Amino acid sequence: MFQYFQRYHARNLRAFATEATPRSLANSTVASRKPPYTELCRKLQEIRKILGSKVRLTYAEKILYSHLDNPEEALLSNTNNGNDIRGHAVLKLKPDRVAMQDASAQMALLQFMSCGLPSTAVPTSIHCDHMIVGEKGADVDLPASITGNKEVFDFLESAAKKYGIEFWPPGAGIIHQTVLENYAAPGLMLLGTDSHTPNAGGLGTIAIGVGGADAVDAMVDAPWELKAPKILGVRLDGELGGWATPKDVIMKLAGLLTVRGGTGFIIEYFGPGVEKINSSGKATITNMG
Repeated sequence: MFQYFQRYHARNLRAFATEATPRSLANSTVASRKPPYTELCRKLQEIRKILGSKVRLTYAEKILYSHLDNPEEALLSNTNNGNDIRGHAVLKLKPDRVAMQDASAQMALLQFMSCGLPSTAVPTSIHCDHMIVGEKGADVDLPASITGNKEVFDFLESAAKKYGIEFWPPGAGIIHQTVLENYAAPGLMLLGTDSHTPNAGGLGTIAIGVGGADAVDAMVDAPWELKAPKILGVRLDGELGGWATPKDVIMKLAGLLTVRGGTGFIIEYFGPGVEKINSSGKATITNMG
């Protein structure tokens, strides 16, 4: 289901992702797109035992802590016995998936190749969208970008095939929307080398934008470190009126918090108003958050 209809440089037609190479086919199966719910639930029960029933966790924290490499060490070190985790604990996390855009994927792949591994430790995808310059329209801009960046795109495609990485060629779509439609799922933890990575939060995914070197940590199965974020809860009541859109929600919140208001926080929405917004609208809110 994920094969080119034609190679992107044959007639410059839009296409879907390539399939991984046969030796790494497991990385591209539908099963690889499903969060490991059994393991995550087991980890959550372990965390409950460590913290006790008095420590309450939000939905975001349940997902985040369920991806800890060593829950007891992370949650009980310098946290007042688990009572002051937010903003204090150092979390060593094992994400489920990595998504890279074409500009930062080049250096990330070179770093990964130096490790000598036959394939990535977690399902990974490359999305060729950042190096396409929009000026005159898709019919002109896409072929021109493919021609001008042919060496880069050929390298990314070749490396993707070698290491079992799904490759979304130029014209296949914008990375954060492609991730939302193909990989995002409730409970998933994803690292993306793009600032719009939190867009996948519209489907209940913990999706964090990182640099290419951070993505390599996950690709080689090394724990990715993060200071435990604080939680900023936003209760949504009622429903949007006829002249309002989900973007108005985040525009209002951004005005209240200013640019730095979300630094060190996960912004988590709750309340009856959440049920009135569809996944696309939620993705807009989490993206801009």
